[in-house]
Amino acid sequence: MSEYPPFQYGKSRFNQDTFLGRFRHFLDVIDPSTLFVSEKRLQECIKLLDSFKQGTLPPGITDVELWEAQKIKQAIIHPDTGEKILMPFRMSGFIPFGTPVVVGLLLPNQTMASTIFWQWLNQSHNACVNYSNRNASKPAPFSKFFQGYVGAVTSAVSIAVGLNVLIQKANRLSPTSKLLVQRFVPFPAVASANICNVVLMRHTELSDGIDVLDDTGKVVGTSKIAARHALLETALTRVVMPMPIMVLLP
Repeated sequence: MSEYPPFQYGKSRFNQDTFLGRFRHFLDVIDPSTLFVSEKRLQECIKLLDSFKQGTLPPGITDVELWEAQKIKQAIIHPDTGEKILMPFRMSGFIPFGTPVVVGLLLPNQTMASTIFWQWLNQSHNACVNYSNRNASKPAPFSKFFQGYVGAVTSAVSIAVGLNVLIQKANRLSPTSKLLVQRFVPFPAVASANICNVVLMRHTELSDGIDVLDDTGKVVGTSKIAARHALLETALTRVVMPMPIMVLLP
């Protein structure tokens, strides 16, 4: 497949039928270089894509320019609201803005106050990213997102503090063993908070079902079974994703 195939509006540049294609697509989504795009460049990209949709492209425009324009627009503009997403909460900003928080979570010899602070900051950042990149095609009350946020923070802080207290009271463990065990405390706290967040924010899908599409993308009905599978897979993904950095030893 060509590096830049013929441009298709709203489609991925990479083959989504293969793992490598999906992997490269998400590398494109989190590319932090789009954080430095100027307002002038953004407006040029939007104008170029509007010209493509209207069939009025200027002569000499290449597929490369169109793919790059779409990448920039999708990285900055919310597809449903049409509004700019704040830089720290864009998917392209997740790594540069999220990495310092993860480092804070993994700091050794933390006090109870620092444990609470870093868990709160991590869940607050996650909540803002989730809300800023939400599916806004079907309006949902802000209270649902706030409920998920409160549940995630409460879960993360409770488990992190509780495990740290238990470790400190474990007299059979040597200081070195306690330090090693504490290294793994952030993972169960973050994983449980992620599950809590997903369940609280999407629990209505279990009772209402979710849209089921055919091969052409047309909605053919709703399914509670599909909703259950989607919720389970999403929750499992939220547990697996933090593993490489929070479980593997540095």
